[in-house]
Amino acid sequence: MPASPFTHVLPAITTPFRADGSIDHDFLGRHAKWQLEHGCSGIIPLGSLGEGATLDFDEKVAILRTLVAACGEKPVLPGIAALSTRQAVALAEAAAEAGCGGLMVLPPYVHKGEMREMKAHVDAVLRATALPCMLYNNPPAYGTDFTAPFVAELAGEHGNLVAVKESSGDVRRITAIKAALGSRVDVLVGLDDILVEGVAAGATGWVAGLVNAFPTESVRLFELARDGRSEQASALYRWFLPLLRLDTVPEFVQLIKLVQSKVGQGSENVRLPRLPVDGGMRECALMAIERALAERPEVRQ
Repeated sequence: MPASPFTHVLPAITTPFRADGSIDHDFLGRHAKWQLEHGCSGIIPLGSLGEGATLDFDEKVAILRTLVAACGEKPVLPGIAALSTRQAVALAEAAAEAGCGGLMVLPPYVHKGEMREMKAHVDAVLRATALPCMLYNNPPAYGTDFTAPFVAELAGEHGNLVAVKESSGDVRRITAIKAALGSRVDVLVGLDDILVEGVAAGATGWVAGLVNAFPTESVRLFELARDGRSEQASALYRWFLPLLRLDTVPEFVQLIKLVQSKVGQGSENVRLPRLPVDGGMRECALMAIERALAERPEVRQ
């Protein structure tokens, strides 16, 4: 069974676009290094926050090569999702060839079939590589719910399934997976605004979004929660929560990129059909960002 690289704080890194819609590979590499230098343990590209569904196959492979070169010994752990199982398998194979350290396996885009179909899809991706893999459960986004019994069945058949990113929003799922599998798989929090609750329930890692703008605070929050330092964790969590909640709405990509732009770590450029947020949502987000920056606590790395 391969060792799990899915632990601690793993940024779901955004994909930086230039004004013409092309990928800014120079910034991508610098941004990944910056997060790793501030204590993160690896990088997860090509996920929901990375706008993976809008990227062409060749663009995805180019992103992986840029990140593998930038991250050195730290693992690059891409999201593997596609319209078809064949495309997902091809991406998994390309990721292994590019030097990635593991894979985050998503259900297929668009198709919301029976669980036997979802299992056949995930089976094919897990069989395509010997890399350690993390299953991504996000039923609100993808219409597929990987429950604890389903995870246990998969883990019994695939030794390289070593982790689950749990984004259902129900922290009871974490305890259910732990009850079914013990330490056989790691469980990672997948929604920013339940980090402390998820760690208390047994999660051993965090696939984080706001870390793209605040890596030092994100790492510190996770470690305080992990180490049971509840008073300090609660204080930092209270400051961070208005921003962490930006990760849990349909416009989370645009909002997190807005935060990045305000701290000098990227632009708001997104790929159509997304557009930068405007109107009341933008005003509320800017107020939250300005207040957070005005009240930003001193956090040591």
